[in-house]
Amino acid sequence: MKKMNCWEYKKCGRQPGGNKAGELGVCPVTTLQTLDGVHGGENAGRACWAIAGSLCGGKIQGTFAQKLHNCWRCEFMNLVKKEEDPGALGFSYTRLGMEKSLEKMQTSEGTTERFGARETSQH
Repeated sequence: MKKMNCWEYKKCGRQPGGNKAGELGVCPVTTLQTLDGVHGGENAGRACWAIAGSLCGGKIQGTFAQKLHNCWRCEFMNLVKKEEDPGALGFSYTRLGMEKSLEKMQTSEGTTERFGARETSQH
């Protein structure tokens, strides 16, 4: 069963080609590939709370530290937490935790390539 991404759950229309993308811009969550697969989502669709500048409630959200308080009250984040907590990799609210979960997932699938190597070499 495909897991729902935040833009599908919230019906915000801010994904590429969405009905509000032209007016409000494309949300970075919908295109950020470095967290693709986290909690079973597409791009950062099930990790939106960890992405600075995401759009929620019609407003651009700030940094992770600034927005996390609001995210803890978000129905979608709590849905993801409820779905993922019992799983083998569990739930992570930090980007580092998510990247480590992806590494474990890739290792268990026989992948030896370091996740995000392109990204980490630029920082």
